[in-house]
Amino acid sequence: MLQSKLFYKTTKNKTSGTESVSHDLLVRAGYIDQLMAGVYSFLPLGFRVLKNIENIIRKNMEAIDGQELLLPALHPKENWVKNGRIESLADILFKLKANGDKEYILGPTHEEIITPLAKKVIFSYRDLPFYVFQIQNKFRDELRAKSGILRTREFKMKDLYSFHTNQDDLDAYYEKAAKSYEKIFNECGIG
Repeated sequence: MLQSKLFYKTTKNKTSGTESVSHDLLVRAGYIDQLMAGVYSFLPLGFRVLKNIENIIRKNMEAIDGQELLLPALHPKENWVKNGRIESLADILFKLKANGDKEYILGPTHEEIITPLAKKVIFSYRDLPFYVFQIQNKFRDELRAKSGILRTREFKMKDLYSFHTNQDDLDAYYEKAAKSYEKIFNECGIG
């Protein structure tokens, strides 16, 4: 595609209301557009960069036997009440009330979803270890959404969840994962 046909415009003018240099440059270069505080649209160039980063992450997670899945962003409130994190994370949770009296949480993280799911899959020590990851949008009601795309209300995050028979196995996998993250940072040019 010709650059002249891309859906974006650049500007030389500083973006008003931006506190971070990176945020200003991404907007001015046509990579992102700010819809409101903490919420951004990724324009074609920014989306392409985002997909390239996801592919680097995906490749490195699969290299350490991670299996990709996609968990729902909409969580039943009960999952958060059950483990008490509805209180400890109350400041950042987006809570929704549906028709009737059903209540939901927009997922700021997914431990409350993956743990009950794992219970449906793990029947014996023979089912362990296993490793799953996802790259998905998360939602956090940040009081001061600032710093461009680094601290937002809606953002994309990679989660890795691992389940083990014992602490030694967990520790060994942790070291593998740490090396994988180093590879990811190096491939992205920030290592």
